[in-house]
Amino acid sequence: MAARIPAEERLTNLVVALMATEIGLTKQQILDNVSGYRQRADAGTRSDALEKMFERDKDELRSLGVPVETIGDAADPNDLREARYRIPQAEYDLPSDIDFTPAELAVLRLAGSVWSAESASGDAQSGVRKIRALGIDGDEPIIGFAPRITARDAAFGPLQEAIEKSRVVAFDYLKPGEDAPRRRRVQPLALVDYEARWHVFGIDIDAAGDRTFLLSRIVGDVTVTATTFDPVLRDGAGDRALAGLEEVASQNSALLEITPGTEASLRLGRRAVPAVQGIRVAFVDVHILADELASYGPEVRVVEPDELRDAVVSRLRAVAEAHAEREVRR
Repeated sequence: MAARIPAEERLTNLVVALMATEIGLTKQQILDNVSGYRQRADAGTRSDALEKMFERDKDELRSLGVPVETIGDAADPNDLREARYRIPQAEYDLPSDIDFTPAELAVLRLAGSVWSAESASGDAQSGVRKIRALGIDGDEPIIGFAPRITARDAAFGPLQEAIEKSRVVAFDYLKPGEDAPRRRRVQPLALVDYEARWHVFGIDIDAAGDRTFLLSRIVGDVTVTATTFDPVLRDGAGDRALAGLEEVASQNSALLEITPGTEASLRLGRRAVPAVQGIRVAFVDVHILADELASYGPEVRVVEPDELRDAVVSRLRAVAEAHAEREVRR
């Protein structure tokens, strides 16, 4: 039986393969040679199912900001039957006028050594060799590729599997302010990364409606049941999920005062808009934002809303009390 390749490794292998070619790879070349697809083909997975998996993977990479380029027939660009796919190296090249000091280069080498060991798996490198054997140019070393896929919660794997198989899942979900988690039965339709946090979007069977769940609030294991649902429900689910999250964020904003030149200024400034008094940051969940703001300590002061300010103060007090208790025990 062929070894099962986790979804996140399959995505990484796909990125490595698409960056290793200048002229691009056809869909069939990808399915035949990239680890993650190849094993499923060997195990007897139908070609149409593999093609749908590739289309979902391609869409997910694009949603993460990875520029997957589609190259059609030169004579008829709209004819995508023999389209090739690639990730242009130029999208990742540094401008030629950038220079680094010896200290900065030392830090980059250190970071590169970490990615060198972890970013390109043996299967990924093997896939590149297979692609090169087809007569398609590849650049060495692949190791310069730094993954742009964020770390995932333990629930991600089972949920991704359930989405691929159109299976209902069950899990315990703990909302802020509740004393105990509640059991949820969900038809999972899409996994989306929003503000560096993973969410699963689907139909809550008991509530009979669309819901979005934060993976970090899932308590314990996700159970993938034998009950199936219509795969057509997945169509466009990712876009609907992101649109819903963006709508919530558009209705909630925090007014913050931030110390210039700090980590908080750098991180929050990327998604903020200037205000008369500080900056405004849109948010989806007050508890998630409170966790982030508390981590910056004195670098941030919450002006409004009151609920957010109280939540941040509560977290800072809890940290101070825990620290005081440790000092007493010493």
